[in-house]
Amino acid sequence: MEVKTYFNDFLSNIRLTKNQESNLKSGHSTLRQRLLEDEEISSIIVSTFLQGSYRRATAVRPKNGNRSDVDVIVVTNLDADEYTPQEALDLFIPFLDKYYEGKYKMQGRSIGIELSHVELDLVITSAPSESQKELLTTESVLNSFSIDELENWSLSKSWRFNNQLAADEPAWKTEPLLIPDREAGKWEKTDPLAQIKWTWNKNADCNKHYVNVVKALKWWKKLNPDPKYPKGYPLEHLVGTCCPDGIDSVAEGVTFTLENIVSEYPEKPALKDHGVPEHDVFKRITEEEYEEFYDLVMEAASLARQALDSTDKVESIELWRELFGSKFPEPPSSAKKSQNGFTPRTEQTSSVSGGRFG
Repeated sequence: MEVKTYFNDFLSNIRLTKNQESNLKSGHSTLRQRLLEDEEISSIIVSTFLQGSYRRATAVRPKNGNRSDVDVIVVTNLDADEYTPQEALDLFIPFLDKYYEGKYKMQGRSIGIELSHVELDLVITSAPSESQKELLTTESVLNSFSIDELENWSLSKSWRFNNQLAADEPAWKTEPLLIPDREAGKWEKTDPLAQIKWTWNKNADCNKHYVNVVKALKWWKKLNPDPKYPKGYPLEHLVGTCCPDGIDSVAEGVTFTLENIVSEYPEKPALKDHGVPEHDVFKRITEEEYEEFYDLVMEAASLARQALDSTDKVESIELWRELFGSKFPEPPSSAKKSQNGFTPRTEQTSSVSGGRFG
């Protein structure tokens, strides 16, 4: 059964809390304002915008004391032919020392800033093309809302938050931006706007259930931390590849997605990144990690199918709860044992002993 009201409560339980969202908004808003107002660094900044799971509305509540995180893209006017990745990042050190001393660290492709309740990931880019500069300064890019907070959205010059329906104009084509890879010593392509645009369109094609399917399966993976990968965006990308359009519920989306992974990808796939097709999203995942992950998916697919097909509401709820853990609500206590003698399962993880999807 789809038990939609139970899924609604489950999704509420795994979304970011109001305090977490408030901390994220405060953290990224303050950072972006400081960047644009700083006398030294502002002269090289074209625009700043949000990317990542927070912007795509696919973030879930952190576990085990971890902080919520948000990615901030800083588009600069730096020429990638004139600045090495390290030189570009070094330009931001005086700014970071001024506002975030002792709270930041240089990472492979970004700068991590750790605050009390939130982590900020500062991603620097080189100068975009002239045509992209105009796109990158429009409200459709600069707004801070996640895609599920917007009734309508498009990458267009005329889009406005207070009048979300843009004029009859085609959406702008994005171009990859270059970000510094310190370890490789070169600039690498990324296209976060293409990922946001793809997610928006996919969510519309899935009757706005897609981002919730992603959240549900990200939570399931948190309950199964071994193997460590895939997680985060690579997992999200795989879900997007396998989630069918036209789904009528999150329960359907979860079940069909897991079953499609089983049937379509028994071996580690190469997944082309949106906007940068030469990048394989699964490149860093080992064959061994994927084999372990695939075994987990087979078990989960079998369990999800049982839950979706069950005609007993209590049994279905308990099966979904076995898949998604204690954040999935329990059935009414008075109904925990049905007249046919069914005793609900009590496991809080998605593991099913001996379960396999055939």
